[in-house]
Amino acid sequence: MTDLAARNRRNKRKGADWEAALRDGFREEQYDIERLHLNGADDEGDLVIRMAGGAFVVIEAKNAKFEPSTFIRQMEVEVENFRKNRGLDAELVSGVVIVKRPRLSWRKAYVLTTVERYFGLGDAQ
Repeated sequence: MTDLAARNRRNKRKGADWEAALRDGFREEQYDIERLHLNGADDEGDLVIRMAGGAFVVIEAKNAKFEPSTFIRQMEVEVENFRKNRGLDAELVSGVVIVKRPRLSWRKAYVLTTVERYFGLGDAQ
């Protein structure tokens, strides 16, 4: 195995471990959270929390170099995929990126989104 392949495997494992830590932490706090499994062009994010009233929060989990613009762009695409694949109204599906902070628990992670999404302002471009 090449050094690049070995590094890619380690990074993939770290990402999967981070997703599991988030899932397990939210479950301990009584959130209804599940892991999503689609990959590629139809990826729907890493985790989803079912909220009261039929709403969902799609989570893109990141354990990587901090690149907020890239992370937000990916989350927006995946939220839309989740919504479309289930025929849900846009107001029922929100999304965030949760970014791991080195050597800290899942509770100390960063949560990223946009002002527009956070305050429900709609798409004004």
